[in-house]
Amino acid sequence: MNKITSIKEILRDIPILFLSVGLILFTQWIKGIKNPDALPITGNTLIGLLLLVLFASLALCLKFALNHLHIQFLDNFPVLGWVSVLSLILCLVFPKAIDYINAVDFLSITTPILAFAGISVANRLGDIKSISWKIAIVGVFVFLGTYLGSALVSQIALQIARKI
Repeated sequence: MNKITSIKEILRDIPILFLSVGLILFTQWIKGIKNPDALPITGNTLIGLLLLVLFASLALCLKFALNHLHIQFLDNFPVLGWVSVLSLILCLVFPKAIDYINAVDFLSITTPILAFAGISVANRLGDIKSISWKIAIVGVFVFLGTYLGSALVSQIALQIARKI
């Protein structure tokens, strides 16, 4: 796991957060063009996105501060976990934040996240190759199981819908 060791690394991650905001806005805008019933981009959307950036930035700063305590559990706790904990606490303290975040389309958020995940995996193909060929077999069975499970659930839902 990469540990945040300097303010320079935190500052390097902040532009990535704003790039993500731009991609989220772009995705939500395109979705609005394709589907007029989709969530429009409003002032609440922009405030919601700024809140999400604030939560992520606070989590990066918290991770940086806690790394200097050298407590094993805290050193190994991922930044995503801190984002989740901070978001939960701040949304409990400020319930209005939930209204702002709800103005951001969920699928518009997942698109950039999946893109960054794909880039991250592509950058680590060498590591995946070194694991061994057995990972390919496991992957095939996971994909096959997921596909067959989804098809089975869909078929059951269709059968139920036909009877109704």
